[in-house]
Amino acid sequence: MALPLVVGVDGSESSLDALDWAVDEAARHELPLHLVNASRWERYEGRLPSFRTDRPTGDVAAENIVAACAERATLRNPEVKVSAEVLAEDTVMALLEQSREAFAVVTGSRGRGAIAETLLGSVSLAVAARAVSPVVVVRGGEKNRAGALRRVVLAVGDLGEGAAAVRFAFREARARGAALHAVRSWRRPAHPRAGQSPLEREASSLIYEEQAAGVLSEVLDHVERGHDDITVHREVIEGPAHQVLLDVSEQADLLVVGALRRRDHTGLELGRVSHAVLHRSACPVVIVPQRV
Repeated sequence: MALPLVVGVDGSESSLDALDWAVDEAARHELPLHLVNASRWERYEGRLPSFRTDRPTGDVAAENIVAACAERATLRNPEVKVSAEVLAEDTVMALLEQSREAFAVVTGSRGRGAIAETLLGSVSLAVAARAVSPVVVVRGGEKNRAGALRRVVLAVGDLGEGAAAVRFAFREARARGAALHAVRSWRRPAHPRAGQSPLEREASSLIYEEQAAGVLSEVLDHVERGHDDITVHREVIEGPAHQVLLDVSEQADLLVVGALRRRDHTGLELGRVSHAVLHRSACPVVIVPQRV
């Protein structure tokens, strides 16, 4: 049985964008969709007098949210199988647990109101940094979210860091009928060696560019051979990695970034580049964990 696509819903506009994206994604991959609303509302309502028979307002509100979201998902695509549950748990811990048996976990990028926006943003970041499965943070413009640009961007890091991300990106490109745009950034030394002529500096820069192209080829070649039906564009671009990816995200439906997960590490595991694209990308971002 296929693993479900899990989406966290809280009724905010951002989570509704994530829900709509997740319905379309579930349809592409023929996956069941599982909606989760998790919060610790019982922390505040657990002290109600024991003789009261009415249900806690947080419980009722959460069930109303998931019911409305399930209806919205079914209306968007009746062929997607939808299930839902309400969990009286910490949101991050609940989604991390869900990620153990998920194709991917999908979240919005913001919450409800100025304070909630910050909190939910922290939830999305924490889940992306620790989940076992890939995590998609749905953000960006309407055309990007809708998949209208027919382009999946793969951020190619160092060798050995992103095999899972490469496989995920190819699978996404095939499911979407999209081209795959594989990108690796490079930078020339900030300070040239003393006495270098302009010609020598240019030759030195060319070496760095060629090294980037070499990594790109080594990462892609063995995977690309099994995906002849996918158009692959390879590009090495000079500049800081995060800025290069932010620029290319403007013309992308999805940005795929790998993230190392060290087995003996228990904290957050996201680099500066991942942080930057999660906060500022012009399209949805998927963080794909790679165990090392």
